[in-house]
Amino acid sequence: MKIALIQQKFHENKEKTIKKTCDLITKARKEGAKLVCLGELHQSEYFCQSENVANFDLAKDYENDVKFWAQVAKKNEVVLIASLFEKRSAGLYHNTAVVFEKDGSIAGKYRKMHIPDDPCFYEKFYFTPGDLGFEPIDTSVGRLGVLICWDQWYPEAARIMALKGAEILIYPTAIGWFDEDEKVEKERQLNAWLGIQKAHAIANGLYVVAVNRVGFEEDKSRAQKGIRFWGNSFVYGPQGEEIFKADSKSELCVCVELDKKRSEDVRRWWPFLRDRRIEFFKDLEKRYID
Repeated sequence: MKIALIQQKFHENKEKTIKKTCDLITKARKEGAKLVCLGELHQSEYFCQSENVANFDLAKDYENDVKFWAQVAKKNEVVLIASLFEKRSAGLYHNTAVVFEKDGSIAGKYRKMHIPDDPCFYEKFYFTPGDLGFEPIDTSVGRLGVLICWDQWYPEAARIMALKGAEILIYPTAIGWFDEDEKVEKERQLNAWLGIQKAHAIANGLYVVAVNRVGFEEDKSRAQKGIRFWGNSFVYGPQGEEIFKADSKSELCVCVELDKKRSEDVRRWWPFLRDRRIEFFKDLEKRYID
């Protein structure tokens, strides 16, 4: 299966950004991609740097956005993962990944479960935690375990997707660092981000894909200077092998070929699922064990 990762930046406004995205999707189709993965909240700037009720207006066109990306998927005959700001009702919003089939129909969607609240990442102000659970989405290219950004730090989420038959784990992402951070701290953050997801690949014997954004986006509240999104979108194989990793600055569309049979081979060699002592895992349901 050939998949495409689209790593891009925000281009001044929604219209320019979408045009760039569509151009890259067309490129992916011409290169034979059957699955196209976009980054988190790819239509807009990363508005969660500040708490501003006016930003909820960014979700007002959610239904039209769904229709638009459905047509893009149909036109290019690809399975498409789009990350959208969903308005479910007045005062109720989600960070939602919608998966479109190559005929433009909706294969399924995932609402982000883990919601961060950190300086310049004030997502709890905007997003209600997901209520759809960790459910893989069946598509013409396979069963996809779609999660979003902060979810990638939780091995439980990856494991549940794997136990429900996901054939690949995919994380649309928006993560970066502050320019004022020391170089060594930036390296620690990036290596931790890469390391935790490599572990998901190894522990579950699955391909893991993350698609991050690039570019600097200022904090409009002026409380902080802003975020420089660090890119480094990647694909890891079922043994944690690096199949592809982007740089920290470039907009790109890269097609990567995956062999789904390899996951089965690796799981036969390393049968982690077989040897799990599930009868002793009930403590995982507790917040903390005093």
